[in-house]
Amino acid sequence: MIETFARALPNGTTLSCRAAGASGRPLMVFLHGFPEAAFIWDELLEYFTSPEHGGYRCVAPNLRGFEKSSSPSEVSAYRAHLLVQDIEQLALSENADGRIEALVAHDWGGAFGWGYANQHPDKLGKLIIINSPHPGTFTRELQNNPAQQAASAYMNFLARPDAEALLSADDYKRMWPFFTLMKAGADGFGWLTEDVKNQYREVWDAGLTGACNLYRVTPMKPVLPGKPSEIPTLPRERLVVNVPTFVFWALDDAALLPGLLEGLEEYVPKLEIKKVPGATHWIVHEQPQYVASEIEAFLQRNQ
Repeated sequence: MIETFARALPNGTTLSCRAAGASGRPLMVFLHGFPEAAFIWDELLEYFTSPEHGGYRCVAPNLRGFEKSSSPSEVSAYRAHLLVQDIEQLALSENADGRIEALVAHDWGGAFGWGYANQHPDKLGKLIIINSPHPGTFTRELQNNPAQQAASAYMNFLARPDAEALLSADDYKRMWPFFTLMKAGADGFGWLTEDVKNQYREVWDAGLTGACNLYRVTPMKPVLPGKPSEIPTLPRERLVVNVPTFVFWALDDAALLPGLLEGLEEYVPKLEIKKVPGATHWIVHEQPQYVASEIEAFLQRNQ
């Protein structure tokens, strides 16, 4: 059974969370992306809570800026290190030692998952990334690959000052195509029911400014014509991940292209990659049981 609660953190942030499983069990944390929320993980929370699938304590926070979590208006409040700090403090609120046995992250959640694994390898057992680019390969592709530059152009739209007003207009008319215009999502899985749309409406009605601030604060987006590049060159020590890592990649993701996987082993020595044809960026919605079973198999291989 899914429980919901608000967790106040020492840094002043409050995260609204969804969770399942008994406190004190090995902790599994799930991080969502844009324009999603913690509810996307409900099937996986229940799956991994069950004794036959590990009996974990599963917690899925809504990231700051989403749903009922704290949503500061200042763009600077969404810098990556602050969201990584949220994860660290959430884990400490669950376990005295702050250990996360498995961190599962998608899209923007993956950006903070990569950062957490880099900064806190001693507190993390395993990392599972679902269609979220590693900062090393992402900066390379944004700088050098015109196809990825074009695929990521939407990031500059979402960083516009009027983005949330445009996105919320006319019953979120500009939001639904994020889900429906990718190949398999348009004709394959039928997951975007009216009930799911209503779950999204409830999340988005709480506000989109925090979510858009993620795009405003990041320098990792395509360079606009006539503007200087702000894409950083990160030192290697900020990029290396030394925990067992499973990267699960749906190949029909129109926003994040498979070139982002090339050279990933340079930064992640304990790496497994699973490529999934016929699935899109929204694979957690499309095939949750398949995603769960592949994650479970990875966890069992790395006990």
